[in-house]
Amino acid sequence: MTNTLTPFQKFICRACGHVYDETLGDPDGNLPAGTRFEHISPDWQCPLCGVKKSDFEPYDDAQAAPTAVSEREHGVVIIGAGLAGWAVVDALRALDKQIPITLITADTGDRYHKPMLSVAMSQNKTRKDLVRATGEQSASDNAITLLAHTHVRSIDPNAKVLLTTCGQLSYDKLVLAIGANPIYPPSIPKEMAWHVNHLDKFGDLQHRLATPKHVAIVGAGMVGVELAEDLINAGHTVSLIDMNPYPLSALLPLVAGERILSAIKDKGVNWLGHCIVKSVSKTDIGYQMTVLDQKNTMTTHDVDEIVVATGLSVDEQLLTQAGLVFHKNTGIVVDEKTLQTNVPDIHALGDCISIDGMPCRYVAPHRPQATAIAHQILGLDGVYTHKPPMIRLKNKCINVTANGSPVGVGEWRVIKDDDGEMSLEMLKGGEVVAKALIKR
Repeated sequence: MTNTLTPFQKFICRACGHVYDETLGDPDGNLPAGTRFEHISPDWQCPLCGVKKSDFEPYDDAQAAPTAVSEREHGVVIIGAGLAGWAVVDALRALDKQIPITLITADTGDRYHKPMLSVAMSQNKTRKDLVRATGEQSASDNAITLLAHTHVRSIDPNAKVLLTTCGQLSYDKLVLAIGANPIYPPSIPKEMAWHVNHLDKFGDLQHRLATPKHVAIVGAGMVGVELAEDLINAGHTVSLIDMNPYPLSALLPLVAGERILSAIKDKGVNWLGHCIVKSVSKTDIGYQMTVLDQKNTMTTHDVDEIVVATGLSVDEQLLTQAGLVFHKNTGIVVDEKTLQTNVPDIHALGDCISIDGMPCRYVAPHRPQATAIAHQILGLDGVYTHKPPMIRLKNKCINVTANGSPVGVGEWRVIKDDDGEMSLEMLKGGEVVAKALIKR
């Protein structure tokens, strides 16, 4: 039995940086204040990312001594070393070779092209193959300080100070490139499913799929549809599950979705449309999923692995504490020209922001956004002009591109429709606001 006189301890999640404090417990997880970590069930999950107790390790605030960066000119601090974060580094260095830059990342900071993750399995590309440059090498090349394997615990915008797992860090200008996290349906425990939103997760999933498996993909947006074909091409059996009657329903109308559905079914994808996952249970060899269809018919499906591709949301804990205006499912609200948040000297870009209420979840705007932020930070002329990027599905069995701001429930009209090609336009107030082209 634990000695009640033993000082309370803290434990940090190695996956996301969440700290379990025995003094505070986890009331939302039915762990009252004072609950010792050793008394927590092994099945307890991290409140932020859903990993298990075994992924936590002892954490001592005193060990997080202030970094050397805080002792010199503060400069620019960037949180997030994905495509958006490194784009800011590139943009700043193109304009100023001397300004101090610190890049904070929870992983290694290796540079890679995230959209490739949904089509890399069939090409036998490993994690190493996808890395364009290591974080360490890129930091050296750009003369910046890289704080790898570091989590930001809080932001104090008044003092311009970050509390990180490596200590306290001051900044003059702060850039948030924190991305967005996969949304797991409540019926699917996080420890039972994968996502391909991160290089390390991709590498782990690839290892599990070394031999042919039956994979269930939940969510038939762009990532889900691309990954379904990729896994089929890699020799796996794929069931694609979505609550809507056809793929890409958020972007395109039924007439287009039916053509896409026909193509992926011809490819060998087992389509379960108008269905929701009601429960998942572990079996001796994999998982059993209980699925409910539109006719209220319940069926069970045995699969080896589950991948979720049901959308993204921003991590609200850090943003709420800093007083930033944001919406969980769309992102941090920023000025459309300067990408300034509501908090002075804090900019944001990439997957974590929204402009005019719409999330910016595509890669193409990252560089112009980074360029605009670099100009703002350095006091130079230059603003961001938001243009909806071209949307292109990376499937080989069907070619799908869209321009503008397509919405599945919009007012669409078919311009051309034959066996090989379909073109459509979406109208709003009598004006064309989006176009789509589908070829087989």
